[in-house]
Amino acid sequence: MILSTVKVAGFRNFKNTTINFAEKSLVIGANDVGKTNLLWAIRLLLDKGLSEYEVEPKDSDFYAFDDTNEFTILLHFKEVKEDCVVAKMKGKISDTDELFLQYKGLRDAVTKSKTYKLYAGINTANLEEIEDRYYRRVLNLKYISSRRDFHNYINREKTNLFQSAKESREAAEVTKDDTLYGEISTNLKTVDEKIPKLSYIAKATDTINAELNKLSLHHQTQQIVFDANTSNVDSFINNVSIASKSKNKNLVVGGDGKLNQIFLSLWASRNKLTDDLEEVSIICIEEPEAHLHPHQQRKLAEYLGSTLAGQVIITTHSPQIACEYNPNSIIRLVPTDAGTLAASDGCSTIIDAAFQSFGYRLSIIPAEAFFADVVFLVEGPSEEMFYKTLAKQLDIDLDRLNISVLMVDGVGFETFIRILSSLGIKWVLRTDNDISKVPNMAEYNFVGVKRMMDFYHKHAVKDAACDAAIAQYKALHRGFPTNAPPQANIDGMAIITDALALQGSFISVKDLETDLVNSKISGNLQTHYGTTVPAEIIEAMQKRKAINMYEFLLNHKDCLKLLNGDPISDPLVFCKSYIEKLYATN
Repeated sequence: MILSTVKVAGFRNFKNTTINFAEKSLVIGANDVGKTNLLWAIRLLLDKGLSEYEVEPKDSDFYAFDDTNEFTILLHFKEVKEDCVVAKMKGKISDTDELFLQYKGLRDAVTKSKTYKLYAGINTANLEEIEDRYYRRVLNLKYISSRRDFHNYINREKTNLFQSAKESREAAEVTKDDTLYGEISTNLKTVDEKIPKLSYIAKATDTINAELNKLSLHHQTQQIVFDANTSNVDSFINNVSIASKSKNKNLVVGGDGKLNQIFLSLWASRNKLTDDLEEVSIICIEEPEAHLHPHQQRKLAEYLGSTLAGQVIITTHSPQIACEYNPNSIIRLVPTDAGTLAASDGCSTIIDAAFQSFGYRLSIIPAEAFFADVVFLVEGPSEEMFYKTLAKQLDIDLDRLNISVLMVDGVGFETFIRILSSLGIKWVLRTDNDISKVPNMAEYNFVGVKRMMDFYHKHAVKDAACDAAIAQYKALHRGFPTNAPPQANIDGMAIITDALALQGSFISVKDLETDLVNSKISGNLQTHYGTTVPAEIIEAMQKRKAINMYEFLLNHKDCLKLLNGDPISDPLVFCKSYIEKLYATN
């Protein structure tokens, strides 16, 4: 069986959200977007580790941005065929093997007293109230918090792991162990007898006994000794500690990264060893990447996916883990005016389809872009380098604002846009104002503007004013006989590009190099290239573009402050304003 869909309404930062899950799901999103809240919603119904007090609704559970006194959490399970669940939930599972569980939190509008109700049924129209979460014996959730107590868990679970392994032994192993157990017991008794004979141990006990005799005569009938007490074999075995062995030397395991790996491997082994057909458990792990370097994060993602049986839900802030997941298994939570939503409603073939067209080029999208709130797309490495430097000079902190600048290596914006749109990530772009001949026709067109109009129509959120501008002037983007368009065509395109800029699509006057030569930093360019002729500067900049841009910025980056207010900086200002509006920080 599988938890297929979770619907959350009026709960914490979820106003009305539907989220689809896969067998292996990865939940990503910015801090405070609701990843832990989503898991808590599921845990309220399935986590048998939660007490009755923890399950009761709190004021903070009700959606804060509307006047509401009710919230609901609906879990939809498919392929419910396991005998243990079918027997326990008799009459609640449909003929198509579906099961619905619902938690409804209620708050009295006057007294503010809170309570909750639980429901189960074959569909949403036939939910019956149930008394408690009795089904958790056979259908539950096992949860690992991001706040892991490494030492206590390892010390506690190693005993359980020993016991599970002990119970799974073959007969020959039991016989061999019994023989070895007897040898260990004999040796430990010898150790117990010899330790008190060590001179410094004996002298220490003589001192204690002499002092006790001064206090009371009856102490003469008893002797205080230091007892190693190792002869209790079971106690001795249970007190063994985990150490790291290298070249036959035991090393103290002290690093949190190593402890985190031991924690998760112990946990996975424990659940693997005790796996049976008496219960179905969904595994939820928050931020497994804690304290691990990138290569180990990727390996851990592979390990958990292959080791843990059944359905697994992981939350992460790690690009390394994200890039190891199938795109249609990614759930990206997105903050909106209507509360937190899941891009493409969670796990979706829409996301996978967007990635398929990339083929071998998939790796050129840095996984950090999955975690951005805005991705600013530019044509090539020189533009990427320029805009990252410009942002610093304009005091636009890209990392603080969660903005990524990404180059598409040409004009292949659409695949990037399709992926970002499927993940609910706002995309902004800047492209050259290319004018070229229409193939097989004796006319030219504004191919750059046409490119942007196509992106807008296919992928952008529609705007009435922008739609009207495009409808009125679109015909002017082509039909002129040379690459020097008439003024009427130029004016019509200016109206369209102004409208598109309000949606986050920007176009050069011609191209970045020409725009810079005609900007307030023209003097710095003249100094750097040793000429005052614009055409010569542009030609020099467009040869080995990335190297030339790097060398110019290395020596003249401070001059970029002069571009504050210039149209060249508009995309960055747009990104900043979008983020400030999104998080209401302006």
